[in-house]
Amino acid sequence: MKKNIYLATMAAAALLTGLSSCDKKAESTQTSGIATIACDASFENILSQEIDVFEYIYPDASIIPYYVDQNAALDSLLSLKTRMAVITRPLTDKELAYLKSEKKIVHQTQIAVDALALIVNPENPTEIMDKKELAEILTGKITKWSDVVVNKNLGDIAVVFDHQGSSTVQYMRDSLMNGAEFGPNIYAQKNPEDVFKAVANNKNAIGVIGVSWITSDMGGQEMTREEMVKAVDNPANDSTSNASFNNKIKVLKVRGNNEVTAYKPYQYYIYEGLYPLYRQIYLVSTGAPGSISHGFYSFVTGFKGQKIMLMTGVLPKVVHPRMVEISE
Repeated sequence: MKKNIYLATMAAAALLTGLSSCDKKAESTQTSGIATIACDASFENILSQEIDVFEYIYPDASIIPYYVDQNAALDSLLSLKTRMAVITRPLTDKELAYLKSEKKIVHQTQIAVDALALIVNPENPTEIMDKKELAEILTGKITKWSDVVVNKNLGDIAVVFDHQGSSTVQYMRDSLMNGAEFGPNIYAQKNPEDVFKAVANNKNAIGVIGVSWITSDMGGQEMTREEMVKAVDNPANDSTSNASFNNKIKVLKVRGNNEVTAYKPYQYYIYEGLYPLYRQIYLVSTGAPGSISHGFYSFVTGFKGQKIMLMTGVLPKVVHPRMVEISE
């Protein structure tokens, strides 16, 4: 990829060196004390809201997040620098065996399903893309918008990812490209927010981004912690009736291979298996029973934590969305 991410990588490494010192402090109870968590940066918007509500409800608790690429999050967990990680897969048998040899009790579960949205500039007339077409764009077989949509005002396609080592990049490589190399038209940013900005400012760009970054209100980012807690407790937020996307970008409908109908990444379509670009989100904890790490794990996997997931736009594991009329 064209953008040098050396500095970002070094910054992430520096952050991780501080993980172990924080987690060495006493974890007094499930609702008080200090704990760290290493999180795939793609899910920062989700985890930050979980932490805000947890710390508001339990003011003696402090959860310190480190947003890094997935490999760094796994490394920090396996090197015992942190007791929690948010990643896109469960631990392997080998990883579980290693932690067991270190006398760690592992709790892991899927907490949500994240849709990967394809976003373009509102000036781009494209409305639908299928998986085969996307794969050909990623590998460089298709490099111009004129091969996708009839429009003389568009030029070369620029595909924008969050950063080179992200799980989003890995997903596309593993799920769509069958081992092929990325084409020359792929660009790495620093984080998902930069993907959003790049697409909003460039009519030739197409971004690949987690759905939690493109909801219309991004409400949890702007609410106070007290407002967020009230929103979680409000039954009106139990469904996706207000589901919509930010109007600064356009969200494409995506069609699976050999499928007729294309879908946008609304939670109901993810739940029904109709939206084809999705991945699991897992929370892993090696915190001892009674520790704050275990308390936060229980919170995220419980009703309130899952309700927060619903409000961010991802599909929670246990709170199922109701079908609503969606305005396109």
